[in-house]
Amino acid sequence: MTSDISIRHEGDIAVVVPVGEMDAVASPALADVIDGLLGEQPVKGVVVDLAKVSFCDSRCIGVLVAAYRQARDLGVGLRTAEPQQQVHRLFVISGIDQIIPVEGSVDEAVTLLRA
Repeated sequence: MTSDISIRHEGDIAVVVPVGEMDAVASPALADVIDGLLGEQPVKGVVVDLAKVSFCDSRCIGVLVAAYRQARDLGVGLRTAEPQQQVHRLFVISGIDQIIPVEGSVDEAVTLLRA
């Protein structure tokens, strides 16, 4: 299974919504989308909505960590939101939840990025 990725804007916050499996094949597309948001448009923050991601592997984690660092270096906030249980467990086991903020909802992530 591959992934589809959509983007919506809530003011100056971009919400990236990948759907499906974020593996070695699909993760580069996620990286391209986030790179485009950070490089092309002035955004205050990026939320990666993981509610519809059924699988995430080490490549996806690498993409998220790289995106978080790039955003931080640009002064842009980046948070993840609503990961499914399997994805959230991977974040906890790998310690990624200690690096990248994981919020319970997209609304919460957007509110925190606006603060």
